[in-house]
Parts: sequence; C-alpha cells; structure tokens
Amino acid sequence: MENVANSNSVTIVGKVVEDKVFSHEMYGESFYIYNIEIPRLSEHTDILPVTVSERLLIDLDIEVGKTIIVEGQLRSYNRYNNGHNKLILTIFARDLYIPCEEEYQEKIKRPNEIYLDGFICKKPIYRTTPFGREITDILIAVNRAYNKSDYIPCIAWGRNARFCENLEIGDHIKIWGRIQSREYQKRLSDGSVVNKMAFEVSISKLEYIKDDNNRENKEDEDETYKSNLKSEAY
Repeated sequence: MENVANSNSVTIVGKVVEDKVFSHEMYGESFYIYNIEIPRLSEHTDILPVTVSERLLIDLDIEVGKTIIVEGQLRSYNRYNNGHNKLILTIFARDLYIPCEEEYQEKIKRPNEIYLDGFICKKPIYRTTPFGREITDILIAVNRAYNKSDYIPCIAWGRNARFCENLEIGDHIKIWGRIQSREYQKRLSDGSVVNKMAFEVSISKLEYIKDDNNRENKEDEDETYKSNLKSEAY
C-alpha cells in the first residue's frame, strides 16, 4: 500500500481564481473543485483544477485571490457525454493550507511539481512542432489503492522525446515534471468552434526501469486500459 501511495505525488503553490464549485458526494462526504493559477518560469501561468474534501476546509478561509499550497495526487476519471468517453484529470488534495510568508517564498521557487511511477499503456506518438521541437505523447497507468489506476497523459521533449518514441506498452517508467494546462479549439459537427482546456504532465526527467516491465502482456495491458477507461471513477 505504501508503494502505491508513493507512486503519484503532486505539490502546487498558487492562487485561487474562482469560488469553489460542488463536484460530487461520496459516503456522505462532499467534494468541491477549486481552480488554482500557478506561475511558470515564463510569463505564462497554468490554471489547474483541484478536488478538495469539505473536511479539509474546516477552519480554512479559502477565498478568491488567496495563495494556497496543495499536496496530493493527479487522478483521472472517465466522463461519458454524447456517446463519447472523455478522460478528465484533477489534482486530488490530500492536504491544503495557507502558507506563511517564509514558507511561500521557499515553495514558490518550485510551485508545480509532480512525480509518477507507472507503466506505458498506449503506443507513444512522436511528432515535431512547426518550430522543429521534438515531442512524444505518452499515456501512463499509475496504480492506486483498491485495484484502481489513474491514466495520465504526458509529454516528453527533445532527447527524452526521442527515447520515449521507442517505448512499448508495458514498459515501467518514473517521471518528474510539472502539470500544465493547454487551451485548444475543437470544431463541432455543426461547424462551430469551441475553446477547450487540456491538462497533461510536461516531463523534465525520466527514468526507465529496464528490468521491470510487462511487455509480454502488451495486449492484456491495452485491453485493461480500454476497460478501465470506460468505468474509472475517483
């Protein structure tokens, strides 16, 4: 159980940009979504959804504009809409608090960190941008307690992209990076265009666990992914 708990770790520091919105209730416990704005090293920011239990909000004054620290996990679930399945990502808060000035100054140096330990569950896709940057899109399955898994889309760059291009379904990797938000446009069947937001992990460091993979079970792993994607819920 400890290894599972340590396979998915997120720490973010950011500003609350919207009032909380009710998400769901489970066993009498209510959960809410906060959108948190996190600075990048560039002038851009990422706005990430955080799922928070009402029990973490007791005696906390979390208002729009407040800076908070969130520690938790990046989780996925499947939303069924108009005959299609969509993978939804959210940061599930295990702890949330308002930092003092000294702690804020220390944490803001690295405001967006994630560590994942999982297995490749879909064939990596290598591509280049119009500016010639090399990118490989990968999807990894990270084990969670109670025989559940989270499916996390990730992006590798440069030499990591070239390396990831040759990974196979079932390969075991560990990654370090940050969670990023990305706006894109989607054209609907009626010809109209809507703005959408995607979330993914941008990889800064990657470790390939050579002697621990499930390559022999590639077909089973892929079918498990497809099956879980239909029923996964956080």
